[in-house]
Amino acid sequence: MAIEPSRSNNSAGLADVIDRILDKGLVINADITVSVAGVELLGIKIRAALASFETAAKYGLEFPSGTNLKMPAWDEAMVAKEDCPQCGKRVSTESLITTGCPWCGWVSAKAQEIVATGQ
Repeated sequence: MAIEPSRSNNSAGLADVIDRILDKGLVINADITVSVAGVELLGIKIRAALASFETAAKYGLEFPSGTNLKMPAWDEAMVAKEDCPQCGKRVSTESLITTGCPWCGWVSAKAQEIVATGQ
């Protein structure tokens, strides 16, 4: 399945573009050669990936040596997250199911059941 570029009709600001790149990730693979009369004079291979730690870990990208994976921010990045159905913000899956969205106040059916039964 080929990935096709797409364009949305709404305009996005720089913050939206950066957020999308970090959320989905961006990979650049380029092979550049300069040849004269069939003789390769210069060859450059570029391999780059830009993503948040959460996205990189999700896709199994290798982290640079010396990366401290015992930081609280790393633990937070490893928490499973989903988009809130109402506002679209990323919230931990467990929190979204059991208490609702802290951003917009959306409450799941499971959270309503927990409040109704007092558990």
